[in-house]
Amino acid sequence: MRYLAILLIPFILAACQKKPLPPVQQSRELVVVTHNGPATYYVNSQNEYAGLEYDLARLFAAYLGDDVKLRIVEVDSVTQVIPALLKGEAHLAAANLSITPLRTHLVRFGPSYQTVQQQIVYNKEKDEAPKSLKDLIGKSIVVPGGTSYAEGLGKLAKTMPGLKWKESTRANSEELLEEVADGTLDYTIVDSHLISMVQNFYPNLAVGLDFGKSDKLAWAFPKSGDEWLYQQAQKFFAQIQKNGTLRNLLDRYYGHSERLNVMDVTGFLVKTRTILPKYLGLFKQAQELTGIDWRLLAAIGYQESHWDPYATSPTNVRGIMMLTEDTADRLGVTDRLDARQSIMAGARYVVTLKDTIPASVPEPDRTWMALAAYNIGYAHLLDARVLAQRMKLNQNSWADVKKMLPLLGREEYFSTLKYGFARGGAPVVFVESIRTYYNILEKHEQRHKPLLPSFNLAWNREKTTALP
Repeated sequence: MRYLAILLIPFILAACQKKPLPPVQQSRELVVVTHNGPATYYVNSQNEYAGLEYDLARLFAAYLGDDVKLRIVEVDSVTQVIPALLKGEAHLAAANLSITPLRTHLVRFGPSYQTVQQQIVYNKEKDEAPKSLKDLIGKSIVVPGGTSYAEGLGKLAKTMPGLKWKESTRANSEELLEEVADGTLDYTIVDSHLISMVQNFYPNLAVGLDFGKSDKLAWAFPKSGDEWLYQQAQKFFAQIQKNGTLRNLLDRYYGHSERLNVMDVTGFLVKTRTILPKYLGLFKQAQELTGIDWRLLAAIGYQESHWDPYATSPTNVRGIMMLTEDTADRLGVTDRLDARQSIMAGARYVVTLKDTIPASVPEPDRTWMALAAYNIGYAHLLDARVLAQRMKLNQNSWADVKKMLPLLGREEYFSTLKYGFARGGAPVVFVESIRTYYNILEKHEQRHKPLLPSFNLAWNREKTTALP
């Protein structure tokens, strides 16, 4: 209790320094405090705000009323999130916060929306995996200050007196993972969903041990805060859990993160340095032509051929973008083995597919479905959407449609559908792998700003083929 009292002092003092915000019902403004990070709030490669917490907060503001505006208060680290909330700077904290005993003395939590497991991460090129928690003794361990990781280490130290660690006030979890990958730090502790994402950027990172029990993540509210807002949050999370919105958001950010293995990621990183530079200009030209991020086009090309312009499949699909003979003819390609023709045509074909998908499908689901159609054909994508509707799922959600695609190979399902049998597992692997490659390129490669404004080119809306 003494430790808790010491912890509470700065929060209590801070809480007295500023008057609380007016209620949302009065101000029509929802103020949310968070911090920058891949699981919370960041600017993506399209120069737009993104992050699971940001998307949830945006949806919550809309749930409260069409006229309710969202305002984000960004603090430097997770350590500052709860103090900012207690000082009255925000109505709630949406910051990837675990529900812990110490935190529940300070705030009250809303409904849990995600379960994660804390994990000890090490550099497998430098160290052996820890076999037990005792192997942490004598190692350099750093975690972000004020986190549930630090709280867990404090409890462990009571039974392991030799355990030492540091709490960083400057580095977040992703930065500490980079230090482990660089070999300057032995261990850090992070949540399972974060390491599964970051391993795609640093394949030498590995999980050594689970640390403690699984944690529930939730929003935090001041204990003396607006009761109406707290109850609305309860109803909001119940709604998005029931209608599938929460499931779709979790899939958007984490659903593809474990698709590739270490060898896949390592090989890709090597080829981004050795092969990609040869075709970088062509992918950027294709973006100029179509408006599709060159990094997404490059990810498609890698998944299709590993950027081999002479790649040929047993079914005579050929080139960097692996075009069929029929698709190449419709797009005016005279030589599928010509890298320029292949990349430009592949990009145009993606746009054609995106334009064919009903307007009711939002982004980024629209893009993922277009890529599935690129792999399996638009007709079979339609069947998967029909099947989703039959099963009371959302046919406009990639998270739901990708569950249906593998069923196209089972007779009890394909025999009832218009376009029949298809190997539906292949497009799921295809799309999720591309999503991961795209995320890696987003981190390591600069976005391309077109020299000229985009044009609504004639081919963009032409019926180049009778897609069912």
